[in-house]
Amino acid sequence: MAMVAVDVILGVLGVGAIWVATGVRVVQQFERGVVFRFGRVRSGVKQPGLTLLLPVADRLRKVNVQIVTMPVPAQEGITRDNVTVRVDAVVYFRVEDPVLATVQVQNYTFAMSQVAQTSLRSIIGKSELDDLLTNREPLNQGLELMLDSPSVGWGIHIDRVEIKDVALPESMKRSMSRQAEAERERRARIITADGEFQASRKLSEAATIMSDAPAALQLRLLQTVVEVAAEKNSTLVLPFPVELLRFLDGMTPKPDGNGGAPAPVAQPAPVPAAAEVPGVAPVPSVPELEAEADAELEAGGLLFPDPEETLPED
Repeated sequence: MAMVAVDVILGVLGVGAIWVATGVRVVQQFERGVVFRFGRVRSGVKQPGLTLLLPVADRLRKVNVQIVTMPVPAQEGITRDNVTVRVDAVVYFRVEDPVLATVQVQNYTFAMSQVAQTSLRSIIGKSELDDLLTNREPLNQGLELMLDSPSVGWGIHIDRVEIKDVALPESMKRSMSRQAEAERERRARIITADGEFQASRKLSEAATIMSDAPAALQLRLLQTVVEVAAEKNSTLVLPFPVELLRFLDGMTPKPDGNGGAPAPVAQPAPVPAAAEVPGVAPVPSVPELEAEADAELEAGGLLFPDPEETLPED
């Protein structure tokens, strides 16, 4: 009888050990355990470590509480200024209440993905293209608020939301490139004009100083000659005095005060013809001699008159 009693006790202990072993669970550090007893969730959450459950009665569901990085697929939409874009984003979230994440939603990861895609389309329609390209921080905050509204009831905390990339049509890229090029050209022209303005002011001040000291102008001329000779040795430079130009300009006749043409130069008076002397043949004038020479040339030759015939007899 004693042996039978020992065997029964050992059998009971063995069954008890097996029963206890089937109810032991291990919860990892990055997990939390939610216990269902006969289908009803227990209020307490199992912390990391060794957890004892009632076999057959309890069911343990482990929930990961690490931060989940969920990429949002690219969504195509039209901005408020009527530009078609494709925008993708990334959402960082974690489970804050394992009980709500297990009971309130069937698959919280899929649910967060769908809410993120819908919210991203809404943000695209409410924003302008310039905001999507250069001012993303307010858009990220608005998208985070839109995701946080339904996720609070699911026991999920939104850690961060970021817009990753904005894809533009090729025509829009070319238009923006032309706009940027025109803006850079405008800035370059403004800088050049400002430099010319400053240079003109400095040149005006230099001209004022040189007008007070004429020797400075001569020194500047010599310096210019030296610079030209250093650059092109085959070029001969002859400086022309500015004073000579002023002298020649002063000697040029000026028009009268009434603004008319300059006064005509006085012509010499014609020489009167010589008076005829009795007994002396008249001397022909120059026009008469030229006309007679032309006539003889046309006739065939030039005949010189005999001096004895032209002289009068005594």
